[in-house]
Amino acid sequence: MSLGERLYELRKKKGLSQEQVAEQLNVTRQTISKWETDESKPDFDKIIPICNLYEITSEQLLTGNTTEIEDEKIIDYSDVKKKKALFIISGIFFYFLALIFIIITNTTFQLNEGLSVGGFLLLCAVGTCLIVYQAITLKLPKKEKTELEKKIDSAGEITSGIFAVIYFVISFITMAWHLTWIIWIIYSVVFEIEKTIIRMKEKNNE
Repeated sequence: MSLGERLYELRKKKGLSQEQVAEQLNVTRQTISKWETDESKPDFDKIIPICNLYEITSEQLLTGNTTEIEDEKIIDYSDVKKKKALFIISGIFFYFLALIFIIITNTTFQLNEGLSVGGFLLLCAVGTCLIVYQAITLKLPKKEKTELEKKIDSAGEITSGIFAVIYFVISFITMAWHLTWIIWIIYSVVFEIEKTIIRMKEKNNE
């Protein structure tokens, strides 16, 4: 990877436009463009400001030698990722188990509706507790988010809040808990569309 390509990748990771970088380094946008296309190289007095802006060392900027640091992070936190995945999978399993339970109890065993719904809610509660537990206790190291990531997170929080309200309102009104979980599938589709739109807008702004 050339120096220009590294500068381009570093800017993208920070979620900055060429104009923003140019303003930070007190140069023109055309200068940033020439650096990133390898038409010219940054002057020596710009190396330190560039490193400070992208929070890297001069060696990482000039040689791209970041493999050792990245590998260390993977080794340190691979176990945490595995545990998080296990708790999430277990939580989802209990949701499916709850769905199977309420279908079987209503069709095969003809249990009292109260017991059927109570068992369903209990299994859902266990699944929810597993997912919440991993979110609270198994935390990965936080990295500085780009502007794009912040926008996506904000959109996700708003959308998930709206769908949570819709889910509980419809579920309590209809008591069709075995069907209303489909709302979360719809949420996943809507959120993916939102992310695509946000990324396209960000790309057009550049």
